[in-house]
Amino acid sequence: MDYQRKIAHHVASIPRSGIRDFFELVQGRDDVISLGVGEPDFVTPWHIREAAIYSLEKGQTSYTSNLGLLSLRKSISRYVENFFHVGYDPAREILVTVGVSEAIDIALRALLNPGDEVIFHEPCYVSYSPSIVMAHGVAVPVVTTQEEEFSLKPEKLAAAITPKSRVVFINFPTNPTGACASREDLEGIAKLAIEHDLIVMTDEIYSELRYDQEQPHVSIAALPGMKERTILLHGFSKAFAMTGFRLGYACAPQPIIEAMMKIHQYAMLCAPIMSQNAAIEALEHGQPSVVAMRDSYHERRDFLVKRLNEIGLSCHMPGGAFYVFPDVRATGLSSKEFAMRLLEEENVACVPGSAFGPSGEGFLRCCYATAFEDIRKATEKIECFVNRLR
Repeated sequence: MDYQRKIAHHVASIPRSGIRDFFELVQGRDDVISLGVGEPDFVTPWHIREAAIYSLEKGQTSYTSNLGLLSLRKSISRYVENFFHVGYDPAREILVTVGVSEAIDIALRALLNPGDEVIFHEPCYVSYSPSIVMAHGVAVPVVTTQEEEFSLKPEKLAAAITPKSRVVFINFPTNPTGACASREDLEGIAKLAIEHDLIVMTDEIYSELRYDQEQPHVSIAALPGMKERTILLHGFSKAFAMTGFRLGYACAPQPIIEAMMKIHQYAMLCAPIMSQNAAIEALEHGQPSVVAMRDSYHERRDFLVKRLNEIGLSCHMPGGAFYVFPDVRATGLSSKEFAMRLLEEENVACVPGSAFGPSGEGFLRCCYATAFEDIRKATEKIECFVNRLR
C-alpha cells in the first residue's frame, strides 16, 4: 500500500521537530552534557507534588468540567490579575488545557478559516508554524535579528500585514532566544492589531522567568483596548517546573473561549484532575519556589553569556526564559554542522538554530536549565572545539 497517498497533504508536508530529531541521537548516551531540552532541571516542588498525591488519596480521579475545575479557574483568575494586571471571569473567560501546546492548537483551529494568515516572529518555538498549517492557515514569519535583540519591531510587523492577515502570534520571553519585548514595541504591535482588526495570541509561558526586575514583564493583553482582542496563553511547565503535569490555560473573551472549548471537549474533554489540583497549590503557594529557581537561572545565564562571548561566539544577553542563542557563523560551519560536530567531538548537546526556522541558521540554542557545574564543563568543551576550528 502507498501510505503516502493516504496521509493528508497538509500533514505530510510538515517536517519533524528539529529538536526531537537531534535528540534522538543523544538518547541512551550517558557521557553527554546536555544544553538541549528546554525543561527545568528542578523537580516539581514537594508541596505541589503532595497536592497531586493527596488528590489521588482522596479518590479524585474523575472527569472535571470541560473548562476545568472552577476552583482552579478562580485561582488562575486571581493569579493573572495580580501578575499580568488584567482581569478574567473564571466562569466564562478561562479554559484549562492539556499544556499550552493544546491551547495553541485549539485557539488556531477556533480562529482560522482556510487561507487565513498568521504572522509570527522568528526564530520561534518549533511548533508554531506547523500548528498554523495543521489549522489550515498560512504561516507568515517575520525575521528578528540579533542586532534587534530578537524583538518583534512594529515596522516589520506592519510590512507583513495583508488583507488575509487574521492573527498575530507573539511569544515573549521567547524560546529559543530569550528575547523580551519592550513596552514600546508591544504598544506598537497593539496599535497595528487594533488598526487592522487582528486577534493577538500571546504565549507567555516564560513570563515569570524575567531577570531585570526594574523592567517587569508586560503582557500585551493588559494594554488599552487589547483584552478584547487577545488570547493570553500560559501554563505551569516552566516557572513551576511542572512539565510532566501537562497543564496550561487560555484567557480570552467569552466567545473565543466558547469556540476553543467546543474543540477541547471533543478532542481532550478535560485536563487531568490530579494535575489541576496540583496547579491550585502552585498558584496559591508556589511563588517562593519560582523566585528561587529564577534566581538560580539568572546566575547561570550571566555565567554562560560571559563565557560564550569570551570564547568568541557572539551572544546577546537574553532578558528571560532559560536559553542563550550564540552566533556560530564566524566558525564557517552551519548551525547543524556545528551542533553535530560538538556532539561527536566533545559530547556536548545543543540545538541547531535552524530548528527554529530559517532565520535561526548560524546560531545555536543552549539551554541553561541544567546544573551549574555541567554548564561550566560544557563551556570548557565548547572552547576547546572552537579553538580547534581556528
